[in-house]
Amino acid sequence: MGSRYGGLKQLDQLGPAGETIIDYSIHDALEAGFKKIVFVIRKSFEKEFKEKISNKIAGKAEVCHVFQEFDSKIEGLDVDVPVREKPWGTGHAIMVCESVVKEPFAVINADDFYGKDGFVQIYNFLTTEVSPSHYGMVGYSLNKTLSENGYVSRGVCQTRNGFLEEISERTKIKKENDGIFYEDGDQKHPLKEDSVVSMNFWGFHQTIFPHLKESFSRFLKTKSQDPKAEFFIPIIVDELIKSGQLKLKVLTSSDQWYGVTYKEDKEMVMSVFASFSNKGAYKVPVM
Repeated sequence: MGSRYGGLKQLDQLGPAGETIIDYSIHDALEAGFKKIVFVIRKSFEKEFKEKISNKIAGKAEVCHVFQEFDSKIEGLDVDVPVREKPWGTGHAIMVCESVVKEPFAVINADDFYGKDGFVQIYNFLTTEVSPSHYGMVGYSLNKTLSENGYVSRGVCQTRNGFLEEISERTKIKKENDGIFYEDGDQKHPLKEDSVVSMNFWGFHQTIFPHLKESFSRFLKTKSQDPKAEFFIPIIVDELIKSGQLKLKVLTSSDQWYGVTYKEDKEMVMSVFASFSNKGAYKVPVM
């Protein structure tokens, strides 16, 4: 549920034939070569989700549904997970998939449009390069990920020779007349327009699951009583890189990212999707 957007934006119809953003991502993933899709959802909207999303891809790919609830149990976790009203974040969402994911896999957000190039790059990486000590991610140029309607938060990547060294979470990023800036307290700091940022588009080996559990156990020991704390994917990635257990390749997409962070973004994204269809980039309907 997007608090700034004001609704369940993953199921909002934005394409010319009522397509959701995830319809475009599914189309691009299948076109790139993926043959299995795992949806992480809540049980409370399973029926609506299947009607609007999953049923359209019957016969086109293997489809699984797993549920991330406030009290989802993680098999093999040596720490009790407190029950609370807010989900535990993207790292936790991956953990609930362990029973159905037995192969290298990509991770995306359901409410982000990534473009075709990223799916091709990550599919090729997962089929030729990924290993237990070599993961990947698709990065985007910062200036291609901003909203005209308010601030955004982005993970700004520091790389060396094409591999990730560190992700710095920057909040309140906005483009102004004299450049792109992020705010830290009362201070404004500039960011380069071509800075590579993470949009949660990852390529992992299935051996990540034990690492996730170990990291989540440590996370809970200090954050379990914080009602707003979330276990984000970069937390585990950063730990593995700094401990020398992992190298993470950064694949940079040339595409423009689109999303609906704010309700005012909706009209712009609908216009973009209509133009895709008019140019023949996507058929109508997409799925």
